[in-house]
Amino acid sequence: MRKLRNYELNRLTKDDYKKVEKLPVYLVLDEVRSLLNVGAIFRTCDAFTVQEIILVGITAQPPHKEIEKTALGATETVIWKHFDDQDGAIRYLQAKKATIISMEQVEGSEQLDAVVFPKEPIALVFGHEVKGVSNQFIEASSRCIEIPMFGTKHSFNISVSVGITLWHYLLTRK
Repeated sequence: MRKLRNYELNRLTKDDYKKVEKLPVYLVLDEVRSLLNVGAIFRTCDAFTVQEIILVGITAQPPHKEIEKTALGATETVIWKHFDDQDGAIRYLQAKKATIISMEQVEGSEQLDAVVFPKEPIALVFGHEVKGVSNQFIEASSRCIEIPMFGTKHSFNISVSVGITLWHYLLTRK
C-alpha cells in the first residue's frame, strides 16, 4: 500500500465547491466559546458540504487566526452568518423553513443511534461547551437528540459531536 498524495485525492476546487449541491443542513453554534472548536467545525462542515453555519452570540467569527488554525481554509468555502442573539437566528431558520433540532441532553431526548433524519432542511443546534444549548433554542426545537455515551464523561467535545452527528445524518436521512 502507498499513502495517497493530496493531488491524488480529487478534492473540489474552491470554485467547484461553491457550485456543488449542499446538504440541507444549517449548523448552529449557540454561544460556542472556543475558537479552535469553531475552526474544526468549519472544516467538518466543508467536508460534509453543509448548507450554512449559523454563529450565535459570543461564537467567534472569521477571519481570526485561531479559527484558521483548525479550519485550514474552510472559512473561505462554507457560507456562514452571525446573529447577536438566539431570537434573530431562530427567526432566520424559521424563514428558511428549517426544522430546528437541538443536540442536547434533556428529558425525553432521543438517542442519536435511533434517529432517522428527514430530507427536508434542518437546523442542528450545538451549544456552549459547558452550559450546552440555550433555552431559547431548546424551546424552538421540534426535538432534542443526544449522542449515547458509555464512559465516565457526560459529553463529547463539540467538534467531535458535530462530526458524529453529520455522519449519522448522511447514513440515515430518508
